Amino acid sequence: MKFSRDFQTVSARQSRARSLAAALAWSSAAAALAVAVAAPAHAQVAGASLRGTVKAEGGVSEVTAVNVNTGLTRTSTVTASGGYSFSSLPVGTYRLELTTPQGKRQTDEFALNVAQNAVLDFDFSQPDIAEGGDDAIIVTGSRLRSMEGGEVGSNISQRLIEVLPQNNRNFLAFADLAPGVQFLTNSAGQTSLRGGAQGANAINIFIDGIGQKDYVLKGGISGQDSTQGNPFPQLAIGEYRVISSNYKAEFDQVSSVAITAVTKSGTNEFHGEGFYDFTNQSLRDRLPRENFPTYIPKVRTKDTQFGGALGGPIIKDVLHFFVTYEGKRRVEPREIKPGLDLPTSFFPDRYQSAFGARTSAFNEDLYFGKINFTPTSNDLFEFSLKYRDESGEELNNGFAAEETATITKVKEWRGLARWEHTADTWVNDFKVAYEDVTWNPRPLNFGNVSLFNVTVPNTPPVTGTRRGDILRVGAGTNFQDKGQKGWQVSNDFTWTGLDSHTFKVGVKAKWIELNTNTQNGVNPVFTYNALYAPGGAFNDTIPYRMTFSAPVDGGDPDIRSKNFQLGLYAQDDWEIDDRLTLNIGLRWDYERTPAFLNYKHDPAIAEFVAGRASYTAANGTVTPPYANLRNANFDIDDFISTGNERKAFKGAWQPRLGFTYALDDEKRFSIFGGYGRSYDRTQFDFIQQELAQGLFAGRTFNFNNPGDTTNVCAPSATCIAWNPVYLTQAGRDALIAGLPAGAGRELRFIKNDLKTPYSDQFSLGVRGRFNLLDLEAGYSYVESHDGFAYVLGNRRPDGSFFPPSGNPDSPFGFAPAPFGSIILGTNGIETRANTAYFKLTKRYTQFSPWSLDATYTFTDAEENRQLGEVFALDFPGIEDYPFIAATGTRKHRFVMAGSVDVPFGITLSGKFQIASPKYLAQLVGTPGVGGVPPSRTVTSIETEGNGDRWGYRQMDLSITKYVPLRFLTEESRLRFRVDIINLFNDRNYSGFSAITGLRNQNDLGLDGPPRTIKLSAGFQF
Repeated sequence: MKFSRDFQTVSARQSRARSLAAALAWSSAAAALAVAVAAPAHAQVAGASLRGTVKAEGGVSEVTAVNVNTGLTRTSTVTASGGYSFSSLPVGTYRLELTTPQGKRQTDEFALNVAQNAVLDFDFSQPDIAEGGDDAIIVTGSRLRSMEGGEVGSNISQRLIEVLPQNNRNFLAFADLAPGVQFLTNSAGQTSLRGGAQGANAINIFIDGIGQKDYVLKGGISGQDSTQGNPFPQLAIGEYRVISSNYKAEFDQVSSVAITAVTKSGTNEFHGEGFYDFTNQSLRDRLPRENFPTYIPKVRTKDTQFGGALGGPIIKDVLHFFVTYEGKRRVEPREIKPGLDLPTSFFPDRYQSAFGARTSAFNEDLYFGKINFTPTSNDLFEFSLKYRDESGEELNNGFAAEETATITKVKEWRGLARWEHTADTWVNDFKVAYEDVTWNPRPLNFGNVSLFNVTVPNTPPVTGTRRGDILRVGAGTNFQDKGQKGWQVSNDFTWTGLDSHTFKVGVKAKWIELNTNTQNGVNPVFTYNALYAPGGAFNDTIPYRMTFSAPVDGGDPDIRSKNFQLGLYAQDDWEIDDRLTLNIGLRWDYERTPAFLNYKHDPAIAEFVAGRASYTAANGTVTPPYANLRNANFDIDDFISTGNERKAFKGAWQPRLGFTYALDDEKRFSIFGGYGRSYDRTQFDFIQQELAQGLFAGRTFNFNNPGDTTNVCAPSATCIAWNPVYLTQAGRDALIAGLPAGAGRELRFIKNDLKTPYSDQFSLGVRGRFNLLDLEAGYSYVESHDGFAYVLGNRRPDGSFFPPSGNPDSPFGFAPAPFGSIILGTNGIETRANTAYFKLTKRYTQFSPWSLDATYTFTDAEENRQLGEVFALDFPGIEDYPFIAATGTRKHRFVMAGSVDVPFGITLSGKFQIASPKYLAQLVGTPGVGGVPPSRTVTSIETEGNGDRWGYRQMDLSITKYVPLRFLTEESRLRFRVDIINLFNDRNYSGFSAITGLRNQNDLGLDGPPRTIKLSAGFQF
């Protein structure tokens, strides 16, 4: 029976309408929970999608995707136009079964990767399909294509994670294969991830679709602020995708690099593995500081990493489990040396023993477990739990003695429950997540801290003097307890019922408690001019400054705030025709932090600082109004809060647009591009300081010491005569009690109309595919805006910042006594990055057992504040800082990684990276003479290279030998591996002059490791 085209069209429209209505009704059960308890934001950033068209005589009625490892199946009814679609499939290996009038045909196995939008078309008139019998396998081969839209990024496969050389088992170590991305390890072994010209706080990582954002600290993801630890056990990561820019609307709380990773799951077969990695000082080359200026034995070094994983079926095709554990035990060499490159003989005998080789210890334990439950062919349930436990003794290279070390502690719990329901034309993905993160460094020792500072002549031929800190002894100063804890509910709905369209909408709500407890000044710091003492003796008895923290009116430094987050997005992937695909998305985010919004400044202090009233202290002391701000370049009332001025930012609208246009019928070549705006967030650690200064404030007192012409202050409540009693807690308490309340403490004011940081991203490029070889060349431009900064609010009596003549000094000496300086929080840090890149990828297959990934990136980047700096106290406002070449971005960078299977069960792999020299920034002041006022500017200079035009170079090599144990099982085998890190022992020196760009010959610190051999053994079954 045949129907007219008009009837078929009307029927199809009615069917689509009924299908969409049914889908929305079904999803409302899950979505209503998310909306009722709050409302929207995340999507299926962790899965894959597959779509295509089937052309066949008599038609194909349905296509079934079968995960060959877990038995999961999904079925799609083929549309009248021959289209089929799977909008959400777990990452894994699949085959397709196509139902034709002549019977079922199936494809060979193929892999779907994380965040992949795959296309697989079939034309049964083609000889390689038509000539096969009913049981013939259809070879997918080059038919499988990926549609990446306007994204700029790279995929890191499980093979790359397993075989490429590395020394710390941080799965993010290979993210720098994506254009514009840097994975950095500092001299203390602490790692960070950055993109373009932005800092680590601008990134976000999504594991199984859940963001790992740190809402308090600036490490980007939770637990990664100043740590040698890894964010997740590497054995648990299946693969991940790195997106440098132009991500879709599903991604939130990120303005730089977004990474989406999927964890491993159990399969229908039991599989497990164990490993042990080891290196020590005998397996590494000598450090430069072990050779110069005195040849010493190697400093003790030890790095052991170990762990195991097990996964398999509980009920075949229905219920699977996966568990893993990884441990890390490290002892790292450190060097304590005098500041300003002074010789140890400069110091008295009692301090010389503080210098020399030392060690720093670090321990980490990571646990992860996951259960997958597939009760029907339409439903998937996942439950996972992660626990992270870190501890150690942190000691950095520099002039701080070993006794000032910090005890580190990080604990992190994360849990996820997920339900995905799949129907013929829609998928609903509902998630509930929990997180509890604590970052808790504390001093190894408690007591007084002595910090020695000197002014000494420069080393000829440089004239003049240089000043700086040269030694810190006594107790530590890092005493903090910060973290986040709470729940997330999200729901993502995908509908494919309209030909050529894939619609996605999502909602996310989070209820988080943020906490900070900062008592860094609990151990008082006494700063000495070491050359002050009469007769030239080393001065360690009369300090010129004392800083410490103390409660304000019995205030509690433990600050907690509820935090509510809400996100909504909509996305349409629209295939306009066979060649053009558009990705159209819109996102909106909202965040409310009552501790900031409802904060009330002390009215008496606010009116005093605004110059409208005198300040009367509790002891009756009256101070006239602080009139210095009347002619300032800002209105202090924009920063004073009575509890009513501040509103949560509602302007975070984020359009995300992308396109792909195929240049040929085979779709091997395409042009792509996109534009997107993406909002990040302001760390709670920044904005809570306004509240903290009113509860547990830092106090600074200067001492007017006769004869010290270097450190002079005008007598006041905070400029007093030195008394040894201040070395005791009782003496400091008495000092505070005898002064006006709050004397010496800073006053923090944050702009009431505080904006949320964001970036605008543009990309344009071309892609080409030659069987297993992919080529890509492109350009991206990223501008970041509204980064948070603290600026100096003090002004001179006439409202000016700089003096009319003389040196261009900041007005620190014009604080509103009896208080300390005024510090203003505002927006204004910006970066700009122009990036051109070329990327080559040769994919590994069983029949072509080698891989190659290579990326060259040219980046022309600039910033108006040096990378990592939040305080901007050198100019009247952040807008007065000039743009300079970005100090965290190297112009040229080339990263290449490859692997090959060779005979005798051996796999060779390597990673090579080379980059141009880094840039350093310098504040330059020009004194005012002849009626020309003093001024400042900031300059940047490219440092000299460590070699022939390069600033950083490292070649890593790995050799793995597999020994099969087939008498156990076919897949059982032993693994023996040798990693050689920095094969050619390149010396990537880190100490350079910000004035000349030349290397400081006395600074022997390195940016990377010396040549190191790591030995590994493992077992797999």
